[in-house]
Amino acid sequence: MSNKNEKEFSVKRATRVNIGYHILLILIALIMVVPFIWTLSTSLKGQNEAVFSFPPQFIPGHPTFGNYAVVWNTLPIGRFLINSLILAVFGVALPVVLCSMAAFPLARMNFRGKNFVFMIIMGTMMIPGEVTMIPVYLIINKLGLMGNYAGIILPAAVPAMSIFLMRQGLLGIPKEMEESAIIDGAKVWQIFLHIMLPMVKPTLATMSILNFIGAWNNFLWPLLVLEDPNTYPLTLGLYKLQGTFVANTRMIAAGAIIALVPILAVFIFFQKYFIAAAYSSVIKG
Repeated sequence: MSNKNEKEFSVKRATRVNIGYHILLILIALIMVVPFIWTLSTSLKGQNEAVFSFPPQFIPGHPTFGNYAVVWNTLPIGRFLINSLILAVFGVALPVVLCSMAAFPLARMNFRGKNFVFMIIMGTMMIPGEVTMIPVYLIINKLGLMGNYAGIILPAAVPAMSIFLMRQGLLGIPKEMEESAIIDGAKVWQIFLHIMLPMVKPTLATMSILNFIGAWNNFLWPLLVLEDPNTYPLTLGLYKLQGTFVANTRMIAAGAIIALVPILAVFIFFQKYFIAAAYSSVIKG
């Protein structure tokens, strides 16, 4: 009888702990999502509706998409989107290729100084971007890359975080997979392309999401490198939007939502593949 009571007590305690965790997660989610809801609500409010009312009015009385139309017609948002898309595509493709190639020998090969090289790469993550900004700017200027996209793409082509993520993902692959491929006569590049990369799809998806967000939201470096307004990405376009509608919070909110939609779309798209790849890897394991 005592064992039964102990089990019931354990079940009730576990239930209370789970309820507490869920309440905490819900509170954190609300804190994270409230600013987005407020921005979306502000972008849909008409000129006669209060924006900074207290308590906040999250549901517009008369929703309108006129703010989006005004922003789209006032600034070349389409051109800004294309520019941001170009930077984001290269900002994802180059790190995926180069960081995968850099992480493969660090994870699967043995050579002298491997750990030292890895520690040097990780050490660069401790250096603030503001410290390296001036040297990188001088290098880009000497190479004649000022004013074009190469000056933005190349400095961020091999981020240390992506190398770290890929290395950790490759370390999780059993050694027997590689040994079997070697016995079958597979070359190193075949092992890398046909065995290793397909097995680290979750890592590739995570790395792609992080690099896309970083490239899409990049503001300070394009501001320093680019000179022609026609080459501005959307982040700089929104900065110009703030100057155009300096006192119109509704227009600025509409521009922010326009910039956020591609990030949400990419995140949702890669999240599906991330979950599918993680689930399939569990089944195979």
